[in-house]
Amino acid sequence: MSGSALPSRAAIVATAGEAIARGSKSFAAASRLFDRTTRERAWLLYAWCRACDDLADGQDHGHGMTAVADPQARLEAMRAKTVRALSGEWVGDPAFDALRIVVAETDMPHQYVWDVIQGFALDAEGWGPRRESDLYRYCYHVAGAVGCMMAVVMGVDPADEDTLDRACDLGIAFQLANIARDVEEDDRAGRCYLPDEWLTEIDVPPGQHMKPPFRHRLSMLVRRMAERAEEHAESARIGTRKLGFRSAWAVLAAAGIYGDIARKVVERGDHAWDHRVTTGAFEKLGWIAKSAWQAAMRGRLFPASPRSSHLWNRPRHPAPDA
Repeated sequence: MSGSALPSRAAIVATAGEAIARGSKSFAAASRLFDRTTRERAWLLYAWCRACDDLADGQDHGHGMTAVADPQARLEAMRAKTVRALSGEWVGDPAFDALRIVVAETDMPHQYVWDVIQGFALDAEGWGPRRESDLYRYCYHVAGAVGCMMAVVMGVDPADEDTLDRACDLGIAFQLANIARDVEEDDRAGRCYLPDEWLTEIDVPPGQHMKPPFRHRLSMLVRRMAERAEEHAESARIGTRKLGFRSAWAVLAAAGIYGDIARKVVERGDHAWDHRVTTGAFEKLGWIAKSAWQAAMRGRLFPASPRSSHLWNRPRHPAPDA
């Protein structure tokens, strides 16, 4: 961008704030509970994630996913811009400049960034999970690693593996809720994130899970996915003990709001995909109020306990980057 004025940090933050407002009303509402510095950094991180997701899926701020004709080319463009951002360059793309800023300001381990990119690589390859463990691995790459990044944004030491595990659990919970809600939309884009072993278990042929004769069986699998999401969210709530009050408030609000998405999908049963599941403004306000109390009482509500041994374990990385 030589020969022209570089955009200010404030301008990049403002653009990132617009991105989260358009892309996720749930995350936008929860982000308002952070202190200003953490909120701005959360917006910056979200802007990069949103831009990568939109680029990979041919979307506009998370809406209108389509099967793209050039997934590998889009992936390479994403990687190239990310390399420049991580090297400290101004990229000229607000979302990738947002990544440059938040990584520099937080000493974010770069490996988490590349773990997220690997999730987009899996989608570009047309990958699908065979086993339940494959599903969690995918959820880690597209959301659990983002949870780890958000923990660093909130001031968690990158060497605090236990708290990062809990943050990863919340990201996985969010992604499981997303998958449960978006089964029909993913199917239209030629994707399926239900493990093959789950479909085989209920005798549903590959690629046929959205057909009317199998709708009731599908709702049973989605109930299982929602249960797994809640198990991960419960683990994540224990991690809020290590956060400041405002960060814990935001995390607990997001967990409640996103948990409602999974719960509504289950409640709708066979009709879960007739209309997209959302949470209303009053529901979000309800969780914001309830989560303030939860954050204040988190020491009692979420007593310290070892992370459940049956939860999937994320990969370990040295931290921070040299």
